[in-house]
Amino acid sequence: MTTEALSHEGMPTHAGDLSIEARGMEPIPADARYGSLGRIFSVWFTPNLVPAGFFIGTLAAADFLKIGFVTGLLAILVGNLIGSVVVGLLGTMGPATGMAQMPLARLAYGKSIVLPGLLNWLSCIGWDGINSVFGAAALSLLTGLPFVVSLVILVICQAILGIIGYEAIHTFEKYMAVALGAMFVVLSVAIAGQAATGRTDGFVGLDQLGAFVLFSTICASFVLAWSLYASDYSRYLPATTSRFGIFWVTVLALTLSAGWIEVLGLLVADKVASSSVDTIRTVIGGGLIGGLAMIAIALGTIAVNALNDYTGSLSLQAAGARVPRVLSALIVAALGFGFTLYLNAGDFTAKFESYLLFISYWIAPWAAVVLVDWWQRRGPLDTARLLRFAGLPSGALALLSLLVGFVVSLPFQQSAFGAQLHKTTGLPINVISDNYLHFADLAYVVGFVVAALVYWIGSRLGGRAEANLPVDATVEANRQGSAPAR
Repeated sequence: MTTEALSHEGMPTHAGDLSIEARGMEPIPADARYGSLGRIFSVWFTPNLVPAGFFIGTLAAADFLKIGFVTGLLAILVGNLIGSVVVGLLGTMGPATGMAQMPLARLAYGKSIVLPGLLNWLSCIGWDGINSVFGAAALSLLTGLPFVVSLVILVICQAILGIIGYEAIHTFEKYMAVALGAMFVVLSVAIAGQAATGRTDGFVGLDQLGAFVLFSTICASFVLAWSLYASDYSRYLPATTSRFGIFWVTVLALTLSAGWIEVLGLLVADKVASSSVDTIRTVIGGGLIGGLAMIAIALGTIAVNALNDYTGSLSLQAAGARVPRVLSALIVAALGFGFTLYLNAGDFTAKFESYLLFISYWIAPWAAVVLVDWWQRRGPLDTARLLRFAGLPSGALALLSLLVGFVVSLPFQQSAFGAQLHKTTGLPINVISDNYLHFADLAYVVGFVVAALVYWIGSRLGGRAEANLPVDATVEANRQGSAPAR
C-alpha cells in the first residue's frame, strides 16, 4: 500500500475550503495537495505574537542576566535563528511525505513514539492553559466580562479552528498575520517612545558571555518548541514545493515574529515588574493603545492555541490512541480550558511555565533522532505503513538515543525548575552550567549532538530496525525535485 492508494475523503481540497477535516494522521495523497509558500510564512509568523515572547524579552533586565540593550539584540537574533533552523528542516518533510510531524516520527521511533507523542500532547494542553490565562485576562480587561466568560469565548474560537482543521487554521493565521502585524506596528511606536536603549551589560568577561549564551538559549527555546509541529502545517503542500523555500520562509517568519515581540520586551525591560497582562497595560498605557494591546493579546491567544489543539490531536493519534482527529482536538481544547481555570485560581502560571520549559529539553534530542534518521534513508518511504501501530518496530534505538541525549544534557541546563530538583533530589542538574560555564545553558546543543551521535552510531551497527520499511516513489521524486511518479 502506498500513499497514492490512500482515500481522498475527509480533507480540504483547496484554499478556503472550510469543511471539517475528519482526516487525521493519514498521509495526504500527492494528487490532493495544494497551496503555496505564502501560507508557511503566515502560519509561523502569527502565533509568536503573544505575551510569552514579550516577557522573554523583558528577562534581559533580570538579576541573573543583566543583559544590555545591544547585547540583548544580538542574543535575540542568534537564539531565534538557531531555533528556527531546526523547525525549517523538519518542515520540509511535510511536502515530501504528506504526513504530520509526530506521526512521521514513527519512522525512527516505531512503537516508542508513545513517549514523545504523549509528552507533546500534554505540552499542548499545558501551553493552551498558560496562553489562555493571558488571553482571557486581556479580554476581561478590555470588555469588563468575568474571566471565565472571556475564557469560554476564546476557547470556543480556538476549538472551532482546531476542529475544522488545517485549512481553517491557515486561513485564520493568514488574516491575523496582517491584522496583528498592523496592531504591533502601532504598539511598537508606542513602546519606542519610552524605550530604554542605553542599558549596558551588568556582567563582564566570562560572566557576560555566560549571560549572553543563556539569554540566547531562552530565545531559541521559544521557537524550537515548534519543531514538534513543523510538518503538520506543510503536509498539504505539493510534493514539488521547494524544500529550500520552505526552510527559509520558516526561518524568516519565526525569526521576524519572535524577534520582534522579544525586542519590544527588551525595550521596556526595566519597566516590567511581573509577567502579567496588567503589566503590559501599565507599560503601554490605557486608552486606545491599551485597548489595542488587549485585542492583540486575545487574538494572538486564539492563533497560537488553535495550533496547540490541532497538533495535540495528531500527537495523540501518533501515540497510538484510536481517537478521531476532530474529537481529539476537542479533548485538547477542553482539557486546556480546565487547566486554565486551575492555573488562574492558584496563580500557578509562572511555576508551571518553568516546569514546561524544563521538560522541553527533550525536544532537541528528539529532533536530532528524527533528522539523522531522515538523512540516513536513501529512497522513498511507504508512509502508509506507519499507520498500523501494531506493525511498527520497537524503535528502541531511537528512544535510547533520546533518553541518553536528555540525561547527558542535565548538567548543562540552567533552569529554575532544574535547580529545585537538584536541591531536593541531588540530581546533577545545572551543575556544569553553574560551576564551569558561568551559568551558560548548553543543554539543547549537548542533547542534540549526543542523541544524534548515539542514533547514528547505533544505526550503523545495525540497531535501526526500521531500515527495512517498504518504499514508494513519492519522497524520492520530491528529493530529486521532480513530480512524484504515478
